[in-house]
Amino acid sequence: MTAPSLRKLEVDLNVNKTTLHNWKKSRPKLYEFIIESYKDKAILKKHLESMIKQKELIEEDIDITKNRIN
Repeated sequence: MTAPSLRKLEVDLNVNKTTLHNWKKSRPKLYEFIIESYKDKAILKKHLESMIKQKELIEEDIDITKNRIN
């Protein structure tokens, strides 16, 4: 996953671009933690979407099976 844009970070964290650059330089662990958190969030969102699709497919299979039985 790619890192979020600086603009997105600015809006979400309510800080300006200079602050983000300062964090990257003076507090690299904090900056890296924030970036990794955004990456994890994106991965979780993808997995959730995948699970929703699987749920829909399972529900369709259940409906098909119910219709065969009746």
